[in-house]
Amino acid sequence: MFLNSLNLYRQKLFILLISLGCFCFLGHVLYGADINKKAPDFKAIDFYGKEHQLSRYKGKIVILEWKNVGCPFVKKHYKSNNMQTLQKEAVDDGMVWLSVVSSAKGKQGYQDFDKTNKQVKKEGSFASAVLIDDTGVLGRLYQAKVTPHMYIIDQKGILVYKGAIDNIRSTKIKDVPIAKNFVKEALLQLRANEPITLPDTKAYGCSIKYK
Repeated sequence: MFLNSLNLYRQKLFILLISLGCFCFLGHVLYGADINKKAPDFKAIDFYGKEHQLSRYKGKIVILEWKNVGCPFVKKHYKSNNMQTLQKEAVDDGMVWLSVVSSAKGKQGYQDFDKTNKQVKKEGSFASAVLIDDTGVLGRLYQAKVTPHMYIIDQKGILVYKGAIDNIRSTKIKDVPIAKNFVKEALLQLRANEPITLPDTKAYGCSIKYK
């Protein structure tokens, strides 16, 4: 009787430990990437059907930019050419810029292949690729909340910046030239092998229209 009770106790303990392990794993996924920790690897396809995997870009600086073409905060940075300028500077310097669209089908910001390719050409984007994330898997992995939400991953695959593009939370184009651009500053410091002074800021923008 005692042995049976002991075995039952061990079985329950084992199940509990397994459950806690799963919870911890899921918690890591749900709570996103941590600064100065390895950025979660991912696979995603772009709007040309090409697959991109973060680990394949090891040795390069990678920028992730969450976007929604219908969001006024995103429009502010594209209509002012602020985002395209950042993209071009980064790509010309050998970095990889991945724009991510996590809008679910039927929600603001969602576009099919054809419309997205036309939009990219219209806005003059210099992103290396625009990734499809209509299931929201990639966005939730990084806990992206708004558009634009910005992330920088260094050459070793370590997340070194996440947060806002700049320090003025507005939709006004006139604010772009006077704002402190956190992303540009972080990239300059990273290139100079200097510590990033503001690695984690509060992102602002439109909420991501997840599924």
